[in-house]
Amino acid sequence: MIAVAWWQALLNGLGAVLAWLYTLVPNYGVAIILLTLGIRVVLLPLAVKQVRSMQAMQMIQPEVKRLQKQFKGDRQRLNEETMKLYKTHGVNPFSGCLPLLLQFPILIALFQVLRVPGGEVHIPKDSRLREAIVRQDTDFAGTNLLCSASQAGQTVHIPVKEGQTNPIGDLDCGHGGPVRIPYYVFLAAMIGTTYYQQRQMQKASPGPVNQQQQLLSRIMPAFFGFIGFGFPAGLVLYWTTTNFVQIGQQAYMLSRGMVGQKAAPGDSGERVEKKEGGGRDRRPGSGGGGRTRPRSADPKRSGGDTQGRKGRGPGTGGSSPNRNPKGGAGGQDGDRKKRRKR
Repeated sequence: MIAVAWWQALLNGLGAVLAWLYTLVPNYGVAIILLTLGIRVVLLPLAVKQVRSMQAMQMIQPEVKRLQKQFKGDRQRLNEETMKLYKTHGVNPFSGCLPLLLQFPILIALFQVLRVPGGEVHIPKDSRLREAIVRQDTDFAGTNLLCSASQAGQTVHIPVKEGQTNPIGDLDCGHGGPVRIPYYVFLAAMIGTTYYQQRQMQKASPGPVNQQQQLLSRIMPAFFGFIGFGFPAGLVLYWTTTNFVQIGQQAYMLSRGMVGQKAAPGDSGERVEKKEGGGRDRRPGSGGGGRTRPRSADPKRSGGDTQGRKGRGPGTGGSSPNRNPKGGAGGQDGDRKKRRKR
């Protein structure tokens, strides 16, 4: 009973907000668009959390790959170590799915509010929107938003169950083939934006796209196209507007470099790859023991050694010129004078 009361309160709340928006802009389609924008604003913190989760997953992706190689044959240990890694970095791999999951209850609730008959009971009785729905003054872009694409081009008789009333009567969804075009355009926009939004999310996600994700990007648009054929056009308008807002939001984040960033040179991802190669970190200043130039390239060292080897007589090593002035430092001066005379 509590769940039913909560659900009815949600439906009545959506109907009241939609009726209030209609008083501001007396157009059913514009009111639905404004309601959609309001819902996206409410869900904005979850969208930001989704982006941050994607960022965190991108940064630890090299470590995840390392664990996959290390525990390739031990699935249980791989899962344990991966969850430890997520916990260490404060990453929740499921938080990215939360905004999408929350959209389905809202979609179902709006379907209950916008459907005919029955949805009008969630609109306040004395509101202008309730009167507009009863008069079917709900045209937008050549469509009656109370009708679906399957009902377009015909007058639809709505059967009434016993104990219920239908103040709207028959649905006037136009006549003839051309009036169906706007409904099909709405449906095509819904399918196309759903597909584009899915692909956009996949490109922003870390790591390669697996077959399940590719399959999902194809199934989701087809699924919404199938069920959307029987949706009221007002609900199709809601979902299409939602997709456009998400696409714009995602494009803005991508342009600002907020998602899909690659690991910068010198960070943990690069060090992991170098260690996997079996060698030391050879970057200058890394302290890995690797030298950036050979010993003989040092002018101070090479000069003394080579000149010392050219010195005459035993004991003329050149490393200590004060030990034998003639054979050491003196030998160097002598060689220079000979070369000048020649």
